[in-house]
Amino acid sequence: MNKVLIITYYWPPGSGAGVQRWLKFAKYLPLSGWEPVILTVDPEYATYPATDNSLLSEVSDDLTIYRTRATDWFRIYKKDKSKIPSAGFATNDNNSLTGKIIRFIRGNFFIPDPRKGWNKYALKEASRMIESGEIKNVITTSPPHSTQLIGLALKKRYQEINWIADLRDPWTEIYYYDSFYHTCVARNIDARYEKQVLKNADKIITVGKSLKAGLCKKLPGLEDKIEVISNGYDEADFAGIAAVNPEVFTISYIGTLSDSYPVMSFIAAINHLSDSGYRIRLNFAGAVSPGQKNKILIGSGNSDTEFKSYVSHHEAIKLMMHSSVLLLIIPDHSSNKSIITGKLFEYLASGKPVLCLGPKDGDAAEILSTTPNGRCVGYNDKEEMCRFIETYYKTALLSEKAAPAEFSREYLTGRLVSILENQR
Repeated sequence: MNKVLIITYYWPPGSGAGVQRWLKFAKYLPLSGWEPVILTVDPEYATYPATDNSLLSEVSDDLTIYRTRATDWFRIYKKDKSKIPSAGFATNDNNSLTGKIIRFIRGNFFIPDPRKGWNKYALKEASRMIESGEIKNVITTSPPHSTQLIGLALKKRYQEINWIADLRDPWTEIYYYDSFYHTCVARNIDARYEKQVLKNADKIITVGKSLKAGLCKKLPGLEDKIEVISNGYDEADFAGIAAVNPEVFTISYIGTLSDSYPVMSFIAAINHLSDSGYRIRLNFAGAVSPGQKNKILIGSGNSDTEFKSYVSHHEAIKLMMHSSVLLLIIPDHSSNKSIITGKLFEYLASGKPVLCLGPKDGDAAEILSTTPNGRCVGYNDKEEMCRFIETYYKTALLSEKAAPAEFSREYLTGRLVSILENQR
């Protein structure tokens, strides 16, 4: 069986879309004759924004996993690693002088990100495997984008390997990039790293066509080098979870909700519906900034509102299946057309109606337009939000399969296998 080394910082017990993406690829690759070998950070040295120990049960006993130590730069910031913010301080809403200084240090002294403290250990272990003749195919996945520098170093050291760089998010155009107050020198260093990765990788994978287009603008000749393999859903995750219409009409949002996510027009729509006699419950599961939480509680009128700081992946799926409508919000940023959140595909697989707030000509909107119960509306289009909610309030939808088969994890793994086969 052919082997492929997958170098990923995020792996169970870490959680999030990045973990799901490669956990599922590793699950289905052996069905096509490829043996995945995982290189990741030892959880004792890792800094995860959130953990989900239940995901460990999804890791096959047959899967070979190498874990290394790392230099934990985050320990300087907080002793309690459970409080580490996602995206390396990007969701830190502390706008005091201290908070801004912390983000400045992050942006100018830890390029591309603080998790690069793992790189020298991962590079040593990956080199050992390559030199033993065990590995000829290498995949690096990011964020954190520092992981791509491991692939870059390996490719320069061992030119005979096939290196695929998987970029799940933009690098220097990510919506929170400016919050790090980079100096011109820091921006140039980061941009140079990004271009070196794009230039030297044998193949590049990304999650959407707009992100591909953005990367192609950075260097000439990348069009044929970049393939789009979206995130997706695993039907097995929904097994045994029946769809339920809750007694109280429930709108659920699952995931991060930082200050860059425009939510107030939606809350105004809920407030208007509540004043009109509609009884609506709001569920927020995930990291919600104190500022957003305060705005929601003040502005949501008579609706019931519940916040859960964290739920396991299984609980998140169950929450989707027990909701009336699922809410998706795209951050308001110049790059928002390219943002396709990982949970979108699980939203669709649930069969529940999906209301997305974001650019109507973005990639997420295009995907939703192909499904019967999804709609993308403008950030400030309160009237359209009300109409969408009213439609399903009056005619409850139990569940209707809405996610095309092309977004199933098994099908997407077949796309990855095709790339691997062509790189041999």
